[in-house]
Amino acid sequence: MAERTTGPTNPTGGVILDERLELVRYAELPSGIRIAYDEFGSPGDPAMLLIMGLGMQMLGWDQSFCELLVERGYRVIRFDNRDIGLSTKLDAEGRPNIVAGALGAARHSPYLLSDMAADTSGLLDHLEIDSAHVAGASMGGMIGQTLAARHPERVRSLCSIMSGPGGRKRETMPRMSVIGTLLARPPHGREAYAQHVAKVFTRIGSPGYEADMERLRRVALMSYDRCFNPVGAARQLMAIMASGDRTAELRTIGAPTLCIHGREDRLLPYAGGEAVARAIPAARLELIDGMGHDLPVQIWPRIVAMIAENADRAKPV
Repeated sequence: MAERTTGPTNPTGGVILDERLELVRYAELPSGIRIAYDEFGSPGDPAMLLIMGLGMQMLGWDQSFCELLVERGYRVIRFDNRDIGLSTKLDAEGRPNIVAGALGAARHSPYLLSDMAADTSGLLDHLEIDSAHVAGASMGGMIGQTLAARHPERVRSLCSIMSGPGGRKRETMPRMSVIGTLLARPPHGREAYAQHVAKVFTRIGSPGYEADMERLRRVALMSYDRCFNPVGAARQLMAIMASGDRTAELRTIGAPTLCIHGREDRLLPYAGGEAVARAIPAARLELIDGMGHDLPVQIWPRIVAMIAENADRAKPV
């Protein structure tokens, strides 16, 4: 059985909780998947949907980052993907065969990126939002790409951050040596887990910016307390690998698209971002010096500004 712990939601329970935890709501999708989500801003403003990456809960979109987008006039929605955080866990599927996934054997994966994109579309249905601006980081960018290709009416603009086109081309593949660090069995216990997360981000983070280790520790502890389910991240990785090359689909995307990538990304080389930008018609590419596979606090205003500028390219509803 998958190792999974969920902390109590009672603030007197002695765990560190997201200060907005009591605001988390749930969308029960027709597929049976339950998606936990949170909102910022006014319901009357244009929707900005944020999709987080592999093994990361919605907390990866920091509250302050979301509020910067609210200041730009957006209704911001963040959520837990399936198999992470407070959303549905596919524990009955067990631990996936990552080797089979690396060989592109989709039949061995309990779900694909297209299913995760369908979850995202279902969340918009639940919120009665016809279309939204979409920004996704890493795996979230891949989900956003798939959503824009397969559900084009739902995506007003797309920002794909530190992501790639899928497939097995060496220059655009995640570096498996680093993936091994991400999926290494974390030590048991809150403090040991926080130290593990710090080690991971020391390896994949942005060498050009000083890391906010206290913030990283706080998010790690909050994530552990909400739900610790490392096997879920392995199933998400399986979905990425089994979904194959999306280049042909990317060529069909009509939404205004911006690709942001760090030049110092040691997990997914910036060639991945370049490949996505080449494939999507009229996509723009922004390579950031010193940025790795994370979102440094120091450049949040710059990234938010770029997301908003790309959204401005969308046709009025």
